[in-house]
Amino acid sequence: MSNLYETMYILRPDLSDEAVDSAIVKYQDLLKEQEAEILETQHRGKRRLAYEIDRHREGVYIQMNYRAPGSAIAPMERAMRLSEEVIRYLTLVVDEADIAEAVEEAPSQAPPGAA
Repeated sequence: MSNLYETMYILRPDLSDEAVDSAIVKYQDLLKEQEAEILETQHRGKRRLAYEIDRHREGVYIQMNYRAPGSAIAPMERAMRLSEEVIRYLTLVVDEADIAEAVEEAPSQAPPGAA
């Protein structure tokens, strides 16, 4: 059985754009090898950290949403832990009922002038 997951990870700010792109592909491929379905990957850009991590004041934020079996998480997190490019990561199990509820509660976005 597969669950819905969200992983947010922060890459070192001194990485080149190519290195950031290759890191994103690396973790996506690692999940796909574990039979995960990548739903969305957002490159959130370089942002200032709330506190210094390993002498870094900024980091490149990446968010991945995917559906995967629970056994797919450990290999990906192990690779992130051992990687020199990842300075922090967090994986959450997303409850699909919460997503449906958030969509229902969100105000509808009607185009201007539509009535």
